Amino acid sequence: MVSSVTDSKQITGITSDAGSAAGVEKSPLKLALIIPTLNEAGNIVHVLNHVRSALDPAGIAYEIIVVDDSSTDGTGDLVTAEGLKDSRIKLLVRKGERGLSGAVLDGWRIVDADVLGVMDADLQHPPELLPQLFQAIVDGRDLAIGSRYTPGGETGEWNPIRKFISSAATAVTWPIQHSGARASDPMSGYFMVRRSAVDKIELQRSGFKLLLEVLVRGRIHSVKEIPFSFGTRYRGDSKANFKVAWDYGLLLMRLYTARFLGRG
Repeated sequence: MVSSVTDSKQITGITSDAGSAAGVEKSPLKLALIIPTLNEAGNIVHVLNHVRSALDPAGIAYEIIVVDDSSTDGTGDLVTAEGLKDSRIKLLVRKGERGLSGAVLDGWRIVDADVLGVMDADLQHPPELLPQLFQAIVDGRDLAIGSRYTPGGETGEWNPIRKFISSAATAVTWPIQHSGARASDPMSGYFMVRRSAVDKIELQRSGFKLLLEVLVRGRIHSVKEIPFSFGTRYRGDSKANFKVAWDYGLLLMRLYTARFLGRG
């Protein structure tokens, strides 16, 4: 299935527009995994194969939504071909907007699943962790995070400067996270959340740090962090740039204002 969003700025909240199936421990919960892409033709088929290899043996009911920001390298065509072979793989093409958070929110909006997930398309997030993340939700957690900073996790081949910047960016989130449901890696892009914890909450579309806003603004009462080692990109280039840092700064300002001044 190929869908198109031409004016995604009008989409707010994540209430489903879809119209549901059964899954680890034969759970009745269903997973919708969003994989945002922009020119990931060198990675996407490999990622989809790995995800299915991880989820299928666990007996999880799932669908994979690839949300593509109008890639020019044939990413969409590859996903469409995979979808013809496996109906659980769907493609949503966005036009006129780019950005990871908005892509994830658009993907969540079109599914009816009980558990909403996100992972990168470059295999820096190991698909083998997916059943553990899902099981944490089955066990009653509101949020399950693939974490680089919980004991056992690693940042991989980061240089000291990148590690320092990441640690500092994480530390400044501590005051705005909720006591009792704090995460050591609120910057992670690899997580699953119970739909009821974020339903009808209007989350910010710009930027790359959706998890932080979920932690601060969502109905999150319990969090489980599962350690993983952050890998190197399978192929292609990182999307990190100055705009990512700028958007993060704006998000922090907004969340601090809302948390302590009751505005925003």
